[in-house]
Amino acid sequence: MIDTKTGSSDASRSRAAISFSAIARITFGTVLALVGLTLVAGGVWLGYLGGSLYYAIVGVLLLASGIAFCLGRPLGFYIYAAAFIFTLLWSLWEVGLDGWALTPRLTGPLILMALALLLFPSVAIANAEAKRVRNLGLASLAAVMVLLGIGISMSASQAVAMSLPLQQASLAFDDPTNAAVNGEWGAYGAGASAQRYSNSSQINLANVKDLKRAWVFHAGGLNEKWGTEMTPLKVGNRLYGCNGLNVMFALDPATGQRIWSHDPRVGKNYIPYTAACRGVAFYKVPNAAPNQPCAERVIEGTLDMRLIAVDAATGKACADFGRNGQANLQVGLGQKDSINAKPGPMIPGTASITATPVIVQGVIVTGQEVLDGQRRWAPSGVIRGYDAVSGQLRFAWDVNRPDVTKDPPPGGYYSFGTPNSWTAPVGDEKLGLAYIPMGNSAGDYYTSLRSAAENGVNSSIVALDVKTGKPRWMFQTVHKDVWDYDIGSQPSLVEFPVGGRRIPALIVPSKQGEIYVLDRATGRSLQPVEERPVPQGGVEPAQRSPTQPYSTYHTLAKANLTEKDMWGLSPIDQMMCRIQFRRARYEGRYTPPELNRHTIEWPGYNGGSDWGSVAIDPRRGVIIANYNDTSNSNMLVSRQKADQLGLFPAGDPRAAHSSSSAEGAGAMEGTPYAILVNAGWVMPTGVLCTQPPYGGIRAIDLVSGKTIWDRPLGTARANGPFGIPSMMPFNIGTPNNGGSAITASGLVFVAAATDNLIRAIDMRTGKTVWSDVLPGGGQANPMIYEQNGKEYLVIMAGGHHFMKTPQSDALVAYALP
Repeated sequence: MIDTKTGSSDASRSRAAISFSAIARITFGTVLALVGLTLVAGGVWLGYLGGSLYYAIVGVLLLASGIAFCLGRPLGFYIYAAAFIFTLLWSLWEVGLDGWALTPRLTGPLILMALALLLFPSVAIANAEAKRVRNLGLASLAAVMVLLGIGISMSASQAVAMSLPLQQASLAFDDPTNAAVNGEWGAYGAGASAQRYSNSSQINLANVKDLKRAWVFHAGGLNEKWGTEMTPLKVGNRLYGCNGLNVMFALDPATGQRIWSHDPRVGKNYIPYTAACRGVAFYKVPNAAPNQPCAERVIEGTLDMRLIAVDAATGKACADFGRNGQANLQVGLGQKDSINAKPGPMIPGTASITATPVIVQGVIVTGQEVLDGQRRWAPSGVIRGYDAVSGQLRFAWDVNRPDVTKDPPPGGYYSFGTPNSWTAPVGDEKLGLAYIPMGNSAGDYYTSLRSAAENGVNSSIVALDVKTGKPRWMFQTVHKDVWDYDIGSQPSLVEFPVGGRRIPALIVPSKQGEIYVLDRATGRSLQPVEERPVPQGGVEPAQRSPTQPYSTYHTLAKANLTEKDMWGLSPIDQMMCRIQFRRARYEGRYTPPELNRHTIEWPGYNGGSDWGSVAIDPRRGVIIANYNDTSNSNMLVSRQKADQLGLFPAGDPRAAHSSSSAEGAGAMEGTPYAILVNAGWVMPTGVLCTQPPYGGIRAIDLVSGKTIWDRPLGTARANGPFGIPSMMPFNIGTPNNGGSAITASGLVFVAAATDNLIRAIDMRTGKTVWSDVLPGGGQANPMIYEQNGKEYLVIMAGGHHFMKTPQSDALVAYALP
């Protein structure tokens, strides 16, 4: 007997299942067809531009497959399977087993293939056919996923090239008088040589896994332009530092407890692009009486252009320094809107000191950051020296007015918009020289208004005699720079072997990736530097140098970009990036900027080595360099277009909501053009158009300049599309800001990357042997010291708004339990 009620229910369920299956199939087919249409349209455009025809071909296949799925035809699946096989073969042909390159090419198609397999029974002619296809498809998917996993694993691997050299003589590549005092970190770069090397060895490969937080100090100074970037000093029984708003402090090195603080009360209107105080300087007055106030003093430069000296013991202002412990560096700094406009005082925030000054033979030498891209006739880049005891001006070096060696006449100003030095200098006490890393004239991407003197010093190392304030020599790393390739790294002093003897030398890393080795006394390069032809043209063809200097010693730069280096989350945004690449002008490094057309800059202005600089192991003869592999897409626009886009310089009444900034679009008032940086070069998902890795870390043999090992730096754990952390542990290689520190035990400590980790790396192999999650981004240089027989590692975890890492005011110390 038939239960009519049950039979009716089964039939209803069957009709509902068929209806759901049809809806899913039609939805899937519609999505396939739309993706196909998008790929056909973009692929034809890309092909017209001379790019790959793959996208147009596979788009046709997806369109046909989608239509067939909507019609319930088995052919739809088979067409998609053909498209998938074609995609797999094309991907392997174009990029091999490069995991990061395969990811956008195969991940999306893999997901669609899995959905197609799930829906195949709804279009299959027979159950046997459905079962056979599904089994075969699942096996193929598994194989492709294994292939992709192998590729990603290989791309994230920690490559080892050769064993480390090891010198027998202690400090073989450093003058002991320049090295850091045992257990201390007395200068921004550890010692006077700025090698970022500590001879401590208590924390080693065997016990580094046991490192724990010893203390955390909250420095304060949180604000909307965060990026403290600070490395403390350790001298005697004190740790000295500053927060992003220049509040100085002294801490107990064993506990992190505050001993004193000194607030110079810097107004927030003086914050430039970033509220940064990378560190303070320490000075011991020669022949001072034991109990004399300020016999030992801590000195910092401030965002509002002051030099401040305080007693290292109490934090009280040094009464003998300037006026009430301060020297006013706003004197002589002014700006104007055009070459013929009436000048006026500097606008707050357009010039500031963010780097640690250097003290050579009792003279404090400092430059200042001049806000990028705002005005051609911005505040001067004048370099000045001040007496470390009295705070009196000892010299001024104005590129365009060498006759003005002190303050300008009353009511006058130093030359406007000259190349500035915003990063940390280094000094040679014996030679009496301060080595100044120079930037560009204001209006970074236009050179026609620069003087011959400015063109001679832009992107150069200048050796200033601290007694006279005059240059003794200069070495230029970029001629007539329009790429913002200013020298951001603090150079390091080494004793470099040449012909059986050791020559006092300077290691100079650069943003474009070149590393130069210079004689400290003469500026002569100790390794060959070749002038090679570079692309010409742009908006100022007569201004472009036919050649640029390339170091034959070592370069961090990778091979030129090609279309296949474009990236994304899916084939669609990868195709969009390929179209942009083909539309832009790119002929390799030093492609000059164009009007109303994007040009690609590779490495970009944040490429190579920046303010984190390199670290050097003087016993093993090894350079550790972390670096960026990011690119920029630049375009010049007319003044009229700039006004339409709201690009107004700092201080302009219309600039309250201006999109002009130090790292990005710039008004460049006073030139014919404004600059757009990276417009359209980042997908709406927030993913860059070039494929990872975006940053790495490398060990280099100091003597030969050869790579020892090289690996990506930074995992994807804190990064992802739309700013959502992926939590993926893969070593993708993220952008990084900040440098490393080395210990005698063969450990490299570095944070810098956007994954908010501090890590220890085995110097022999490049492998990470310990890491910890910081409370904020680690965009700072770590330092190492000893106190009461215990070794400490310290890092400022302040984060950085430009790097989009979390803000914090935590100074974190680690030690063995």
